[in-house]
Amino acid sequence: MGFKKTSDTIAISFGVSESAANTYTEEEVALQLDVLNNEIFVVLAVDLNPSTPNLVPGSTTECRATCASTSSTSMQNLSNTNVLAEAALAIVGDPAAGGVGFTRAAEESPVARLDYIGLIATNNFFVAIKGTNNTNPKSVNGRVWGYRARADASTYAALVQSEVLSA
Repeated sequence: MGFKKTSDTIAISFGVSESAANTYTEEEVALQLDVLNNEIFVVLAVDLNPSTPNLVPGSTTECRATCASTSSTSMQNLSNTNVLAEAALAIVGDPAAGGVGFTRAAEESPVARLDYIGLIATNNFFVAIKGTNNTNPKSVNGRVWGYRARADASTYAALVQSEVLSA
């Protein structure tokens, strides 16, 4: 690895609410990294807890949330390298039954016991929320666990370039 751990594990909590029902809303969470000393944030785990979608008979409703190392103008998923975690709750409408609930979430601790799930070299990460067919705004609460580390110059340059070019 081209970095050295410089702190104990840190937990960063956050909460984001839609600006209006069914509206993509993203907020920046500052990490306050020391960029002059090539400081990065090593992400160990992410927990996302989106609001329950509304039960609207005959309609499918959904509440999706993501945590990413770069900003986006629309909801992304794990196929985007910069997305660290995603979670989704849905109620699939059935006029006769009222609806059936479904949950989808990336695990907080990957089964493979990875050393880390992501590296953030820029000074922030982004949390997004978006509902579909809901009657009121939805929100997401969550937490990111990780630690600060100092990267060597070439590793830091590659990480920053990768984040900036893929944003």
